Amino acid sequence: MTTPAPTPAAPRKDPMKSFRGIMAGTLILEAIVVALALPVVAKLGGGVGTGTGFLVLGLLVALIAACAFLRRSWIVPVIAVIHVVMIASWFLLTALGGIGVVFTLVWVYLLWLRRDVSRRMAQGRLPSQQA
Repeated sequence: MTTPAPTPAAPRKDPMKSFRGIMAGTLILEAIVVALALPVVAKLGGGVGTGTGFLVLGLLVALIAACAFLRRSWIVPVIAVIHVVMIASWFLLTALGGIGVVFTLVWVYLLWLRRDVSRRMAQGRLPSQQA
């Protein structure tokens, strides 16, 4: 009689992978909201071909490009810089500054959640770490 082969261990779940997904989703939602500022720029900001229009387009490209680098350790400061620029643009386009404030608060909450999960992971208190 042969003994059955041992079953391979299930791959360990990476809790931070889910946060990268949440971060990517937040960046895309933010890019959509920033893109919705383009009609405001067209009416109130002097047109899309002005400096304000190029600022909105640049922020839009930066937000989408940031999604490609979420695995990198330097992406959080880059996202912070994008938000500082967005909040600083309050004087050019108030709506864009308001978007920056709202999404900065969202990112502060997300980073707090990530820190909490990292702390729980280090202590071994995550449900995926329980036997």
